[in-house]
Amino acid sequence: MSTSPGGSADLPSYAEVEAALLSRWPESKLDPSLDRIRLLTELLGDPQRTYEVVHLTGTNGKTSTSRMIDSLVRARGLRTGRFTSPHVEAMTERISLDGEPLNDQDFVDAYLDIAPYLSLVDERSEHPLSFFETVVGMAFSVFADAPVDVAVVEVGMGGSWDATNVADGHVAVVTPIAVDHASYLGSSPEVIAVEKAGIIKPGARVVTAEQEPEVLAVLAERAREVGASIVQSGVDFGVVSRAAAVGGQVMTLRGLHGEYEDVFLPLYGPHQAHNAALALAAAEALGDDEPLSDEMVRQAFEEVTSPGRLEVVRRGPLVLLDAAHNPHGIAALVEAVRDSFTLDPVVGVVGVMADKDVEGMLAELEPLLSEIVCTKNSTDRAMPAEELAEVARDLFGEHRVTVARRLDDAIEQAVTLAETGGAASQSIGSGGVLVTGSVITVGEARTLLRGGRT
Repeated sequence: MSTSPGGSADLPSYAEVEAALLSRWPESKLDPSLDRIRLLTELLGDPQRTYEVVHLTGTNGKTSTSRMIDSLVRARGLRTGRFTSPHVEAMTERISLDGEPLNDQDFVDAYLDIAPYLSLVDERSEHPLSFFETVVGMAFSVFADAPVDVAVVEVGMGGSWDATNVADGHVAVVTPIAVDHASYLGSSPEVIAVEKAGIIKPGARVVTAEQEPEVLAVLAERAREVGASIVQSGVDFGVVSRAAAVGGQVMTLRGLHGEYEDVFLPLYGPHQAHNAALALAAAEALGDDEPLSDEMVRQAFEEVTSPGRLEVVRRGPLVLLDAAHNPHGIAALVEAVRDSFTLDPVVGVVGVMADKDVEGMLAELEPLLSEIVCTKNSTDRAMPAEELAEVARDLFGEHRVTVARRLDDAIEQAVTLAETGGAASQSIGSGGVLVTGSVITVGEARTLLRGGRT
């Protein structure tokens, strides 16, 4: 807390609020209970019950799909709040109003609004409120104060025990379910699906991506138990056609109530087209049974952004950032790069978390990358660069693996390799750099490449 010259306490700065939040239980430390967040929201007057909620779970694609739903709902003239996690560069990204993240001062104000209640919850609970629970409380309160018509809310992890699950989603969206966070959620998709199905509430409309049969059976059973209806991509809606285009792709989408042709999406890869179909169906499910206007749908998708999701941040050589952090996400990334770019060589800058399926991720990357520069991000959870390189050498061979302990050095080395054609002497001048492996790695790279400091 800063103080004025006279000694009285000033309002805290953004940095001080950020520090206060980070001093709480981290997102990686879980206690499966909704008791603390439920007590907090009750003290706040249950703000999450004052607007309609679109609740998203799944393994990959949640943030991009959330941003698309947000854009579609706003195009209908409704006011939106959006909660996503984790952030790429700044904590303020987690809470958005009308498509824009809170500025620093609004974020501070949101914290101060709920701060008097935090100690009350801490005192009454076995464990204090976590970082994530506190930010969820901030978001729900901000959305009620705005007020918003619709809140688009992404789970942090899982579903049933996620802090966001004190909200009852009018529409429950399930992106593709695969294995991630296995130590927390389970080692098979169908086991993980049980936890994620917990966001399906009585009377909700469930909109799901294409899923493995075992996963779909879990979701359908949960929907039956609570009296929810369910629609599935590839059956009730989906991608009719898509083609890569300059700056993204052009799609024809079949929604729940109509077909929409020549829709431009400024994001790359077939997986983003399927995210778009999922978002469209969710937006339709939120309204009546009438199709959305073609012009509204086109405008909404044209305005979508998703930082750190196969994002072009520099050219000459091309530098791409993608926050994929599990084998399923990396497989979609590899397909998207091949679909949308012609690069030779592709040099990878990879920094991962130690608790991830590192071998599985590298196995998916190996056919795409000519060389890999192993590095680490700034967090304690990151795998050391040398350990990552040991795994990489088994898959890539010694001659294709480089180690750079600092991320800025890793990017510099990769750029040089891409410019010169790399060790395998590919054509000079047509190469690219792909930074991936973790949201934090990508966020720090984005800050570096956009002229900031990590």
